[in-house]
Amino acid sequence: MFLTAQVSLYPLRQTELSPAIGKALDIFREHGLEVTPGNMSSLVTGPDEALFSAVKEAFQKTASQGDIVMTLTLSNACPVS
Repeated sequence: MFLTAQVSLYPLRQTELSPAIGKALDIFREHGLEVTPGNMSSLVTGPDEALFSAVKEAFQKTASQGDIVMTLTLSNACPVS
């Protein structure tokens, strides 16, 4: 099944936000997912197994660098472009 996830990543108590966010986006792309970055969140689209695997890896790797909050909204009904 194809899913679309709206993902927001908030690095906490870090001097720069971009490295953690960039790392998460790179991980999504490495899993073959379509990534549409936005100012407050990114849309990530692809097969459910790849998406769940990428979310887990992105959370673990960014959390290993410092405190983070990740919010995730999933849908199997959003249009895929």
